[in-house]
Amino acid sequence: MSAALSLAAQTTPPPKTWIDPDTGHRVVRLTDEPGSASLYFNQNGYSADGKKLIYTTPQGISTLDLAAHATRSVVEGRVRVIVAGRKSQNVYYTKDGAVYATDVDTLATHEIAKLPARNSVAVPTVNADETLLAGTYIENDGTDYNPNRPLEPMGLIQPVNKGQMMEQRLAAHLPMAMFTISTKTGEVTVIHRATDWLNHLEFSPTDPTLLMFCHEGPWHKVDRIWTIRTDGSHITKVHTRTMAMEIFGHEFWSYDGKTIWYDLQTPRGEDFWVAGYNVETGQRTWYHLQRNEWSIHFNVTRDGTLFCGDGGDPGQVAKAPDGEWIYLFRPQLNRNQGAADPSFVTPGVFRAEKLVNMSKHKYNLEPNVNFTPDQKWVVFRSNMFGPIYVFAVEVEKAR
Repeated sequence: MSAALSLAAQTTPPPKTWIDPDTGHRVVRLTDEPGSASLYFNQNGYSADGKKLIYTTPQGISTLDLAAHATRSVVEGRVRVIVAGRKSQNVYYTKDGAVYATDVDTLATHEIAKLPARNSVAVPTVNADETLLAGTYIENDGTDYNPNRPLEPMGLIQPVNKGQMMEQRLAAHLPMAMFTISTKTGEVTVIHRATDWLNHLEFSPTDPTLLMFCHEGPWHKVDRIWTIRTDGSHITKVHTRTMAMEIFGHEFWSYDGKTIWYDLQTPRGEDFWVAGYNVETGQRTWYHLQRNEWSIHFNVTRDGTLFCGDGGDPGQVAKAPDGEWIYLFRPQLNRNQGAADPSFVTPGVFRAEKLVNMSKHKYNLEPNVNFTPDQKWVVFRSNMFGPIYVFAVEVEKAR
């Protein structure tokens, strides 16, 4: 190929829509900007009215009108998105050492608070009524494994040496603080201190006082998933390991805030489940999947009737020989379970349907699937054409 043809191939935008020949589902490209990306799988990326998708670009933050497919820049500059609010039309983000909120309709912007002047400050979540943000920092003079790492959208590109980094960071036992910030006053309140590696904070989508967090590190070495109240009380472990090399993580909330879902492997790389823990009753539900159906991330519709997954290449933990797909899962509980002990796990299985062939996607970029509010589309980001764009695939097959 000549240099001119090679350049043209790199600059020609991907098609706007096509029918995947392997699945029969319609795929559309939602964004026009090379380098644009939807949010991390567990970040709320939709405006409170359900009409706009929030996404990042190399220039800042933009929105996509889900009905008209019209895009609009709402924040310019080097920023890190937190989430879209669930009550207001605000999108929350950090920029230049402070937390901001911008209304995606009016573009009215205000600074909420300066970030604590500490090492490796992260503010990843806003609560259900948008009165509190929550984050972590390293105390004293501690520094993170790589405090000068590039500021990228969460989960965008995975480093080659991620496993080594996680081992070293866990072993450091750096003193950390978990804190909240009042969106009204900017007051910072520390609610928890530990030498565990605190990470992946995510507020309940319905209970403004309930916060999920994780003990980060190599998954087989940590009790990962926990909840805490915003006053620092009721620290609760969500899952207890029962075998060597059992791993669990990539946790996310159901839309009604009743269930924490997560990837569970018993043991690592051998047997695969999507597990659920009801935060009100303690009841557990486990849905089984096949090796090829395991996904880096899973997600669920607002009514809880469908799940999706973004698959994985043979280099991922499942080592799936044919796992490079966007999946739709229909959960099915086992029949004739009888009057089982309520402390037992309720078992089920995922019935999988392939939506998009991802064989041309490079999985160092995580697709990070999520459902649109109307539950008719699965949104994901992909580099299958070279640059990163945001795509969506229709849940129903094309006629």
